[in-house]
Amino acid sequence: MTDPSRPLRLGFPVKVMGKPGMKTQDTRRWQKNPHLKCSLELLDAVLDYLKAERLDMYRLSSDIAPYATHPDLPQFHGMVAESDAELRAFGAKAREYDIRLSFHPSQYVLLNAPDPELTRKSIWDLSSQAEMLDRMGLDDEAVMVTHVGGVYGDHEASRARWIEGWEQCPEHVRRRLVLENDDIRFSAADALWIHERTEVRLIFDYQHFWCLNPERLDMRETLERFLATWPAGVRPKIHFSSPRTELREIKQKITPKQRAAAKAGRAQKGAMLKAPVKPTARVRTVLRPPIWTGHADFTNPFEFATFMRMAEGLVFDVMLEGKSKDLSLMRLRPDLLRYAPDVAARFGITEAEAIEDEARLERGVDTEDEPDVDEGSSTREAA
Repeated sequence: MTDPSRPLRLGFPVKVMGKPGMKTQDTRRWQKNPHLKCSLELLDAVLDYLKAERLDMYRLSSDIAPYATHPDLPQFHGMVAESDAELRAFGAKAREYDIRLSFHPSQYVLLNAPDPELTRKSIWDLSSQAEMLDRMGLDDEAVMVTHVGGVYGDHEASRARWIEGWEQCPEHVRRRLVLENDDIRFSAADALWIHERTEVRLIFDYQHFWCLNPERLDMRETLERFLATWPAGVRPKIHFSSPRTELREIKQKITPKQRAAAKAGRAQKGAMLKAPVKPTARVRTVLRPPIWTGHADFTNPFEFATFMRMAEGLVFDVMLEGKSKDLSLMRLRPDLLRYAPDVAARFGITEAEAIEDEARLERGVDTEDEPDVDEGSSTREAA
């Protein structure tokens, strides 16, 4: 378990943006016989990168064992057991480097699905990921984060059905599974309601709490209650992200009516366009206001410092979910040292680290185009 005197950790999920070309999983199609062993070989280099850049918490992709639970591809079902030696070595290296690892299964993993077959498949997915963490020899701080799931037209029934799914999970899954409040369906109050009936550990998500808190719970009190769901000696972790604030660019096909208006020089009412539409254009770019559930590329340092000062005296690691991944973390460290040195001290951030971080960021930044796990909704569920 984490030494209580250890500074708080900052982490990021899955994709490495600070080193172009660094792969984090075997993405080959099934015809090419991908394997967990290949993913672990790629991730071994990722651990070295994390160590070199002093990045001490990392979320593994939930797809590092490709097709391991695909019902129609039984030839892949044994790859986790086949990779036992590699998993043990990988876990030992993570422990040596003092890097905290976790999973966040995809939005298609649903314990509250009305379809029992989907619940069964979800438990299989969770079992496979829990087995990987077990074979890595990681302690109870290595968790799998999930959401309650879909509403399916009945909020209370769907919330209760999650408990039924939890009760079907094998022990090694329940030992590692943690539940997060979400941003559009199940609030922090819902997560606490489930915890009272299951004792599942809870993950506090800062941005989600702002987006969905109809019960008007107090943030500090709620955070304390979430952290208290973790047993003594096991350091909790939370999620933090800032909302996107820039205009969204939406590509739209141009209708014959809009094309005729453009030819006539008439502006389209109610539409804010990125650029004038040419008469021959087939697509236009419309500008729309931000959606506050979306994650920003970087973490707002003033927002983060305000939150951490509100949480003074509480101990937890922080998974940053900025779209720039590790670069978001490396931007935040010098920002905290400059604007909130008291907060920087809680994370053990030094001036030397901050100087290196800023130098790296000056060499260029890339961001992730695809939605994060926590963004968007599942196509398999009914809101």
